[in-house]
Amino acid sequence: MKFLVAIKQVPARDSQLRIASSGKWIEDGDLAYEINEPDAYALEAALQLKEKHGGEVVALCAAPARAGQTIREALAKGADRANHIEEEMGAFDPLSAARLLAAAIKSESPDLVLTGLQSDDLGYGQTGVILAELLGLPHATIIMQVEMEGAGIRVKRELEDGWFQHVDMPLPALLTIQSGISKLRYATLMGIKKAKTKEVKRLGAADLGGAPGTAAITVDRIYLPERTKRTQLFDGSPKEAAAKLVEKLKFEARVI
Repeated sequence: MKFLVAIKQVPARDSQLRIASSGKWIEDGDLAYEINEPDAYALEAALQLKEKHGGEVVALCAAPARAGQTIREALAKGADRANHIEEEMGAFDPLSAARLLAAAIKSESPDLVLTGLQSDDLGYGQTGVILAELLGLPHATIIMQVEMEGAGIRVKRELEDGWFQHVDMPLPALLTIQSGISKLRYATLMGIKKAKTKEVKRLGAADLGGAPGTAAITVDRIYLPERTKRTQLFDGSPKEAAAKLVEKLKFEARVI
């Protein structure tokens, strides 16, 4: 079995973000970076499947050279090898990025492709499903559990209001993994040492038949959300006001 995991490097969660002078993106020269959290859970799911059923785990990352640290982290946790598409991905929308990833995946012919549900920086939540379409693979999203079933897999999908769906799927297939499905492992000292000797194949868009910098989506401006305060008074008796408050908290604020 060959499990391929697409991982992305994103700014660390505790980073102090500043908008660039162009107004089109953030200042990224002094940021710390880490693996995208949903992708970390996708990697964990692949490693657990490998431990149960054998095979190999291949990490795939499309990012500038600085992503080498994130790739080594994946290798230290247990991935067997990695492919690094060294490209500045700022100009890539989900379709362009998926085309680049698909070109690299086709040469690997994996049995199961795993991605995170979405990225922590842009949050499109589209790359995984577009990738499945380009590869011609059956796919399922918001995956909470993966089990091998004969020649296929059985997955548990998270729906709304605490409902779940169980789906039987053939292989090869593609899954987008939800955060929090299991406990993430730490890289061991031995794993860190082994990662230094594991293969990292470096590729460029030209090697995959693609041309960088052509995007169907462009960002005109990013800005900090305005801080506004608004007070709303509820008329009627205390019981009526409480009912209106509950309705607002449930359907607008979505906190209950």
